[in-house]
Amino acid sequence: MMFLSLVSVLAAVLTFAALLLPDLSDWLLLSLPVLLASLFLLLRNRKHKHRTKKQIVVDGSNVMYWHDNSPKLETLRSVLKLLDEKGYEAGAIFDANAGYLLTGKYTDDGALAKLLGLPEDRVVVVAKGTPADPVILQAARELGAQILTNDRYRDWVDDHPEIRTQGHLVKGGYEGGQFWIHDVAPAPL
Repeated sequence: MMFLSLVSVLAAVLTFAALLLPDLSDWLLLSLPVLLASLFLLLRNRKHKHRTKKQIVVDGSNVMYWHDNSPKLETLRSVLKLLDEKGYEAGAIFDANAGYLLTGKYTDDGALAKLLGLPEDRVVVVAKGTPADPVILQAARELGAQILTNDRYRDWVDDHPEIRTQGHLVKGGYEGGQFWIHDVAPAPL
């Protein structure tokens, strides 16, 4: 970040000098693109620095059963709210039948996202006949995220050995009138 700031300052000085002194005008071909690129990178880095929430993939078809062992939309909403309060940015992945279980009809990504109060790009309903487990595991791998579930994914350990890493799978549930989630720090990447 310090190097990028220094490059920006030097490029700005050279750009202004080239604008003011006609003998240096050829330097604009170099200094102006460098200035613009370095400012873009500084802004992008600043934007990403403010993102302090930890990524977590919610096994929606598992979590929706946490209260009274029956699928409930309110269970998912409560758990997502709790995750947000704990500093997580959540995305949820569901089996194809989740909509039927929650609303009595097929519900796609967009409709389910709306019901949950999440952006559409953070909700996935897998295609009929496709198991959600490998999609959940792959999404978590690509995001460097933990997975909120009480499933152990034993059938997928060979393809996803990170399952064995402490803290990769985060447990939760409902007890004493409230939801709980284990606070486990993400494993180092």
